[in-house]
Amino acid sequence: MKKILLVAALALSLPLAANAQTSTTTPKPYKAPTTGKRVTQKVVPKPIIKEIEEAKPISDDTNVVLTPEDIAVAKSVITGHIKCELGASVDIAADPAKEGFFNVSLGKQKFRMHPVNSRTGAIRLEDPRAEAMWLQLGNKSMLMSQKKGERLADQCQANQQLAVEEEMKKNPPKSLFEGADAPAK
Repeated sequence: MKKILLVAALALSLPLAANAQTSTTTPKPYKAPTTGKRVTQKVVPKPIIKEIEEAKPISDDTNVVLTPEDIAVAKSVITGHIKCELGASVDIAADPAKEGFFNVSLGKQKFRMHPVNSRTGAIRLEDPRAEAMWLQLGNKSMLMSQKKGERLADQCQANQQLAVEEEMKKNPPKSLFEGADAPAK
């Protein structure tokens, strides 16, 4: 019995003895010399930044050159006071200084937008500086923040768009799954 206890004690002590023989010292991390002066970075609170951005006038300088197609699309943009869901409203006014550009405002947020070619036929205005987009369809419009990835205003409808929506309710468009009309003979 004593032999078994002696073997067990040796078996348990061998790993400890091996660790004791191979002592490793961990190197201390490099510490840069200090000059004694403490450097602090000033951080401007987000609400103050937001107030500054909202008070800043819309930038007039832009290097965007509109094509004749863009100017034609700009003529189709609905301007004026447009009501949206949840009590929001968007004001769109043509920029008198530069043809094809629009000043879009949602509350205190202001954007200077210009038409961008769209493959879908929707009217699309963008403000590359603020990363915002106005998308105008036949029956509704929306203002989106590309930076945040969310809609700022949705279900915006001018009088012309309300008329299109009423017409769509009376004569709903064909579903994509119904197929095309048979050719006329």
